[in-house]
Amino acid sequence: MKVIVINGPNLNLLGTREPDIYGHETLADIAAGCQELGAANGLDVQFKQSNHEGEIVEWIQQAINSVDAIVINAAAYTHTSVAIHDALRAFSGYKVELHISNPHLRESFRHVSYVSPAVDAVVAGLGTAGYAHVIEMLPELLNDAG
Repeated sequence: MKVIVINGPNLNLLGTREPDIYGHETLADIAAGCQELGAANGLDVQFKQSNHEGEIVEWIQQAINSVDAIVINAAAYTHTSVAIHDALRAFSGYKVELHISNPHLRESFRHVSYVSPAVDAVVAGLGTAGYAHVIEMLPELLNDAG
């Protein structure tokens, strides 16, 4: 089973950007952990990050008919991107929206998600461990959905 984990803007700064909110783990640390955990659970995990909305849309479109699941932390684009929403709607596989922090406990502009209506599940507020939890759960979720 193939999974793509897509990360949006500024997540390349994990480990140094607001560690009181996002922790000290880097995106490379998270990627390595997800790929290792995925392999142990029969998943081929691709891990990507971009600060560019169009590139994220292209990755989602490329996943159509070639990937079983998308895990997306759209970061700030969560609250602004109709384009990412529309691309996710075109993907028929399993989709998980992921956030390191809980957006509902933060600024009011973060309370609205354009991603949520286009996904099957939302994971928020578990810190960087949320990535591992999703990767561990995906084999069962994919089998139940298939």
